Amino acid sequence: MTAPIKYLFLTALLAVMSGLSVSAQNPDRRDVRKGNRDFRKEDYKAAEIDYRKALVKDSTSFAAGYNLGNTLYRMEDKEQAGKIYEKLSGTAPVSPYAADYYYNVGNVAADSENWQAAVDSYRQSLLRNPSDMDAKENYIYAKLKLKEQQDRNQDNQDGKDQDKQNQQNQDQNQNEDRQDNDRNDDRQDRNEDNRNDSRGQQNGQQPKITPQAAQQMLQAIQAKEKETQDKVNREKAQVLKSRQKEKNW
Repeated sequence: MTAPIKYLFLTALLAVMSGLSVSAQNPDRRDVRKGNRDFRKEDYKAAEIDYRKALVKDSTSFAAGYNLGNTLYRMEDKEQAGKIYEKLSGTAPVSPYAADYYYNVGNVAADSENWQAAVDSYRQSLLRNPSDMDAKENYIYAKLKLKEQQDRNQDNQDGKDQDKQNQQNQDQNQNEDRQDNDRNDDRQDRNEDNRNDSRGQQNGQQPKITPQAAQQMLQAIQAKEKETQDKVNREKAQVLKSRQKEKNW
């Protein structure tokens, strides 16, 4: 299907040009006619020069611009051809050659695989010339390629979305695994502490105390001893006083 369509692109464009005997008004008329003769002789470089001369004399000449775009297309400079066609987009729709103009714009878009623009251009061509079979076949072909392109883009987007979802699920699973591991580690630590305490109690071992606790216990013992010593001293003092009184008495 691709080869016949490409063949139609070229033959249809030649048919448009061969049947185009546009006579420009006033200053550019001679250059445009000379360009047409050079184009028919397939001397495209000379034709390009002729049409550019006509545009220098009258930059608004639709005939010179349109034929220059067609010439550049034949010279395989399709990017520049597209730019020339773009400059004519304001006046082309109301020209007698609007159907051919949109057909050629569709060709440029199809060559760059801009299938949406190709479909739109061929549709405009058919609206102005419904009997153009070349435009109809190219329109159908461009719609088919556009559908394939859209399906590929959708598949790629679906693949990206699936990859993103898979990554999110993987990250979530990893987080849950880390949390489970942390909880297991905590439980193991607590169980180990409990086992150590149980073993210590079973072996008759007393739990170790900190230096601060030992110091506090020592101070408490010393305070108790001082309190006891003070009591004894007071009792001795009372006895002594009694004895003194007794003696003094």
